Amino acid sequence: MVNLNIIVATDSKGGIGKNNALPWHLPADLKYFKALTTGHTIIMGRKTFESIGKALPNRRNIVITRQDLKLGDAEVAHSLESAISLCKEEDDVFVIGGAEIFRLALPKANRLFITLIHHEFDTDTFLPEIEQGTWKEVKREDKQPDDKNRFSYSFLTFEKAPITAD
Repeated sequence: MVNLNIIVATDSKGGIGKNNALPWHLPADLKYFKALTTGHTIIMGRKTFESIGKALPNRRNIVITRQDLKLGDAEVAHSLESAISLCKEEDDVFVIGGAEIFRLALPKANRLFITLIHHEFDTDTFLPEIEQGTWKEVKREDKQPDDKNRFSYSFLTFEKAPITAD
């Protein structure tokens, strides 16, 4: 069975992008993203794929789009469900964006890997609201700014909370 994971970096107000790009440069987050996703399938929307500009190496890339496109090293799916069905033999799959794909994936996801940057940026795209009580924080690593990373940030891991009877 596929474990559907969401991996995203967000600023202190939930912003995830501006003009189809990241409004920050945080090398530690890029390293974290690479460490978690290398060797696994990543699922993204067309705009996210276009913002990256190519398929990411050492990963199976699946792009969700309504259009009939040929994307070189990336596979195309026309819905999140069809993208997931392409991965039925895999353990861990990572949804990497953008906002609409995150919105569709949140109800189906098992884990969230969130890099929370403790700074407010000028953003025009936001992570959909994560319902309190649906997710339980299971790991947190707080990091301070250094010579390569200008902002403090936290690596947060959430797992779907078990349903309890009232």
